Amino acid sequence: MLIGEYKYNLDQKNRLLIPAKFRSKFGGEAILTRGIDKCLFLFPKDEWEKVVEKLLKLPLSQANSRAFTRLILSGAHQVEIDNQGRILIPENLKNYANLSKRVVIVGLYSRLEIWDEKTWEEYKKESESQAQDISEKLSELGI
Repeated sequence: MLIGEYKYNLDQKNRLLIPAKFRSKFGGEAILTRGIDKCLFLFPKDEWEKVVEKLLKLPLSQANSRAFTRLILSGAHQVEIDNQGRILIPENLKNYANLSKRVVIVGLYSRLEIWDEKTWEEYKKESESQAQDISEKLSELGI
């Protein structure tokens, strides 16, 4: 289970330490891709396969489906977790997420999200201020 919030530094070579308690979930490699809201998604390979299956079922005739599939799949990189527990963030993904030295790794059960610390703090503050409205909308969906 991937949960929690962790702050780390991105080193000069664009390497990022993955929290030790999560490394066994990845088995030495993972899939890193563009996320939504200007973050990156990091998936264990088995979870990535589930995402790809769902993406491939989206209707090809719908522009939104094609655009979302392109966003996720064209940005994907297979990354290895080195002996020190780090992954290398490709330059194009670092730029997409505006990652600076300070980053936040957020566990969302089946994936990790990688955020620039400042962007994450702004996003979190905005989400927290809307928690009441969000919870009411989710209750309409039975959550």
